[in-house]
Amino acid sequence: MPLDPSRDWLAAGITGIPRLREWDAVATVDGPGNPGDEVEFLALPDGRLVVESGPSGFDASGLADALARSLDPPYRALARRRSELWAVGARSLDVRRLDPAPDGNEIEVVQDGGAIAIRVDGMPSTHAVPELERIGEARSGTYVVRARRLDGALFEVEVEPL
Repeated sequence: MPLDPSRDWLAAGITGIPRLREWDAVATVDGPGNPGDEVEFLALPDGRLVVESGPSGFDASGLADALARSLDPPYRALARRRSELWAVGARSLDVRRLDPAPDGNEIEVVQDGGAIAIRVDGMPSTHAVPELERIGEARSGTYVVRARRLDGALFEVEVEPL
């Protein structure tokens, strides 16, 4: 299944998709696979690797080892097997443990200068998520904070000013 080129972290260089964001680290490494194979994986803060897409049973540790000299976890990485080598690019993530972990996998908190609006999995919610509200308030008066569950209570967090 090909990766969605609309995702903001895909960039030119190793994927051939127009540049939308710079990589924080890139590397090439030899390893098993077939030309054209793609792997998307996460390196969590504790060092665990989570393969989100790629060949069944793929071990991303060799790709993560190639990035280790340049980038510490947590990060999201995309690798594509070229003729003889894998090219891998990664960008750092802001990962937070939300305790208690909210219901739902995607949370959006919007502060537009008035009330705070919260959506969980696309649906309006009345449940406050104080940690996400604090993150937004620390960066801007009006903001949107998006959190996506990675594993258990770990969420990838992005903040954008409005």
